[in-house]
Order: sequence, then structure tokens, then C-alpha cells
Amino acid sequence: MKQNAIVIPGDTPGVSWRVPVLEFSGTEAATKPKTYIQAALHANELPGVATLHRLCARLREAEAAGAILGDITIAPQANPIGASQSHFGEMQGRFDLGSRGNYNRDFPLIAASARDALLVDLDHYCAPDRLKRELLFRALGADLVLDLHCDDESLSYAYIDSAFWPEASDLASALQMEAVFLSDGESSAFEEAVSYAWKQDEGGKGVSLPGRLSVTVELRGRRDVGPDVAQRDADGLWAFLKARGIVDGGSPALSPYAGSAFALDTIEMIKAPIPGTILFHRDIGDRVEAGDLLAVIVPHPGFPEDDVEVRAPQAGLVVTRSSARFARRRDDLMKIGCAAISRAGRRAGTLED
Repeated sequence: MKQNAIVIPGDTPGVSWRVPVLEFSGTEAATKPKTYIQAALHANELPGVATLHRLCARLREAEAAGAILGDITIAPQANPIGASQSHFGEMQGRFDLGSRGNYNRDFPLIAASARDALLVDLDHYCAPDRLKRELLFRALGADLVLDLHCDDESLSYAYIDSAFWPEASDLASALQMEAVFLSDGESSAFEEAVSYAWKQDEGGKGVSLPGRLSVTVELRGRRDVGPDVAQRDADGLWAFLKARGIVDGGSPALSPYAGSAFALDTIEMIKAPIPGTILFHRDIGDRVEAGDLLAVIVPHPGFPEDDVEVRAPQAGLVVTRSSARFARRRDDLMKIGCAAISRAGRRAGTLED
């Protein structure tokens, strides 16, 4: 294993950040796909950090045994800038406090052939933008790119561009995902910036990209950090790497993916119609029918006549739920994967800011 670091100079004197990068060399690197995996781009999403901690231990043993066939690069904690941000004792790892920008938005949209330009004149960029360019540069040197995130309260699921589906069902199977969201390739999030770059070199939008993969993996919820779940997910990543010929041995054959795949236009984003205390009536993993009671919002405690019911607009699977128990007006409460297109409408791109 080779240890490197991306150094990001700060935007004030005397400050800099280091992003650890671990590189595992494959014994058949010339003929095997290259893999890049990162975690905690949203710095307060830590299930992926724990998972990669366990996976790297296994990869170190495998490298010593000559069982790594393709090159693997891992950034196990990709955003030290976000990790350094704390407000009233809570890490603020999703948004940069200086620019208010989401760390997983506004990645450069370039062709993969222009990859080297990402590192030109880096001193002209502020620290968050410089971090994004450095991470994207490394990802575009790979064939398989996994960006590990988590949701709030959530099943295990992934955002996968239709250009990679159904070939990417092996990843969904290996990680025992319960849902896949088929993204539209219309955002500037990390995984879509990678697929955009590849598409530009293959003729543009609508092309398929066999043998490649760029995916956002949502490893359940923010509180799902622990030794058992981390080991299970690390074993799942190992099984995926074995299935793709990146590592050798030590994992059973993958079963076909048994979960659901939903187009983004069929995801019902359940929002709070009024502010108040949330009383959830359904949990993640529940199957609901149209009209089922999902939650009750209590705007005026002591006056139940003012309670507002939130009901399912159509049948589907509750994939995520907010961990908050108080909502501002129009806060997201749930994501429900459905068979029919949502009547609520959706702009192209990501489901949330």
C-alpha cells in the first residue's frame, strides 16, 4: 500500500488540509479495471468511513498475498474542510460555511480527455473548489468510481445513471441494496460529473458506458455506524470487486439483484405542509398504499383539531425518512419509491439541495 495525501491550502493564512489517499497496486493492472472509492465527501456522513476502514484492512492483507489484480485508489475521508466545521457542537459537513455551497454540487463538467486541465492554476481556486478539482481528477483516472454517502434514516440504496444499468446491478446485489434510484445525469454532483466526462468522450448524452461505473452509494442513515454494519458493507464491496475481477478469491458468487429500481421522476418527495412536531406513522422499509397515513404534523400542541395528516400520494416503498421530529414548512419528510411518475413534478438533477 502506498500512502499519499492531497494538500489543500486554506483561504486564510496558516491553514491547510490533508486528504489521505491510499493506493493498492494490482498485479494485472494493465488488463484490469482501475477503481476509485471515496467516503465522507459530506463530512458528517460516516458509514462509508467505517466501511473503508474495514475494507482497507482486507486490501492490505490481499496485497501482501498478491490477490489484488487491478489498481485501487481509496480516499477514506475525502473532506477535511467540512470535518473542521462545527456550529454549536455539531459538525456541519454538507455545506461549506463560507460559500454556503454543497460539497457534492458544482463539480466541473468537462470531458474526460480534458482531465489534466483540472489541476491547472489551482491557486486561483478557493479551498472547496480546489478540493473538488483534486478529487475529480483522481476519479477520472479510474474505470469504476464509488462515492460513499448516507442519508438521514434510510435503507441501503444508490443513485446510478441509467447509462450503467442494469450492468451495475452487481453492486446493488453485493451491498444487498433494497432500492436503486436511476439518475438522469443532469446534475453537477460528483458521480454525475464523472459520468458526464465519460459521456463527452463517447458522443454525449444518451450513450451507454459498458465496463464503467460512477455511483453514489447511500449506506443507510447517519447513525448506522458500527463494527458489524461496517464489516458487512466492506464484505459487500469486496464481493463487488471480486465480481469485476479487481481482487481474487474469498467471496461467494453474487445473486441477482432482488430490489427495486426507480426512475427519479417516480420518487415521491414527501414534504411537511405546515411547521410543527412530526409524529411518524410509517418507517423506512414499509410498503404503503395510496392514501395511507404517513405522519401527523402537530402545529399547536394541546389543540388536536389543528393537526394535519400527511398521506401517501401513491403506492410505494419508504426508502428514507427524516431523523428530525420538528419540521419547518416544506421540509422533506420521506422519499418513497413508486411505480408511477409523481404528479408533484421535478426539475432535472438532484432530488435535494
